[in-house]
Amino acid sequence: MQTNFFDPGAPKKSTNLSINSDLLRQAKERRINLSQALELRLAELLREEKRRKWEEENREAIEDYNRRIETVGVFSDGLRRF
Repeated sequence: MQTNFFDPGAPKKSTNLSINSDLLRQAKERRINLSQALELRLAELLREEKRRKWEEENREAIEDYNRRIETVGVFSDGLRRF
């Protein structure tokens, strides 16, 4: 389960965008909701950026953890039955 990192209940705000005319035509032909599509993609891009930033900020700790596991294993190594 993922928690929202933005307020989905925040009010909508009108804005002006420039869009490739062929993409716009095709989207309209397929009745794609442009506002919804943009919101979904923006949320995806922001999620990816937050994940990338978190991984960058925690890279050293992750590498240290992985080195320790490679060296000494994990606590449950002696308990597993498989």
